[in-house]
Amino acid sequence: MVKRILFAVLMGIVLFSLAACGNSQEVEESTGVSSTEMENIEEAVEESGGNGKEETVSESETENLEQEEAMKMNVQIGSSTFTATLESNEAVDALVEMMENGPVTISMSDYSGFEKVGALGTSLPTSDYQMTTQAGDIVLYNGDQIVIFYGSNSWSYTRLGKIDDLTGWEEVLGTGNVEVTFSLD
Repeated sequence: MVKRILFAVLMGIVLFSLAACGNSQEVEESTGVSSTEMENIEEAVEESGGNGKEETVSESETENLEQEEAMKMNVQIGSSTFTATLESNEAVDALVEMMENGPVTISMSDYSGFEKVGALGTSLPTSDYQMTTQAGDIVLYNGDQIVIFYGSNSWSYTRLGKIDDLTGWEEVLGTGNVEVTFSLD
């Protein structure tokens, strides 16, 4: 939403500047934006509180806005619950749809001393790419297995999310099998 408003403000400034230099037909021909569309952009700028002045948004403010908009899920292991920030992709959309019907619980086995892996019971859309995972990463493997990492591995996965705070993460996962419940925040 913020990006759309900033884009609308920027477009309004550009179009206003172009209009001030020539007639509206020249603006429409050079930008492909009709005078009606330009009026809609100007209205959007006014409604958003834009005053035609350029505003600077710092990188940390942009990151904070993105984090506020990011979807979260809970990851419960035993009596400990962690919060994870979800990615934006089709696999996550399908997982969220599953969690909207209730928590998703998976029995997960330890694999090679750096990850827990468990069958989801259904296949999700994949967008695999080669990555090096880190502790706290949650990925989809082979379209139907969830993997949570407490170590690192390089492989082709679909990224689902990342644990926000790893305090106690490795201790809770332990060395054996665990039951993990994923639910919406």
